[in-house]
Amino acid sequence: MNENHILELEEQKSELGKVEISPEVIEVIAGIAASEVDGVATMRGNFATGVAEKLGRKNHGKGVKVELAEDGITVDVSVVITYGVAVPEVATLIQSNIKQALQTMTAIELQAINVHVVGVQFESAEPVDQDEA
Repeated sequence: MNENHILELEEQKSELGKVEISPEVIEVIAGIAASEVDGVATMRGNFATGVAEKLGRKNHGKGVKVELAEDGITVDVSVVITYGVAVPEVATLIQSNIKQALQTMTAIELQAINVHVVGVQFESAEPVDQDEA
């Protein structure tokens, strides 16, 4: 596998070998952690993830992008929030939930968790993108 696509946990190296975690695994963990936060209506993916979901394939990493750099990992999360919630509070909860989940499950140190609110969902309505409003 290409070294750019796999994150090696140096602290997990031992005489038994090394542990490698794919960025896709990080995306799934972060996506599930973000969607657990009250006030998050849905995660926002791209066109391909929308088509895959319509075909019955669940994508838990939807709306999450992971960038690996020498100085750490940056996670970008795109969410649609529920109308009426305090956006800064929900964004802070998303960041802390993702940080906690990734540290507990992978022991990975994060450089940044960026939350992008891309829409608002009203009760019994479709999400409204800022571009459409």
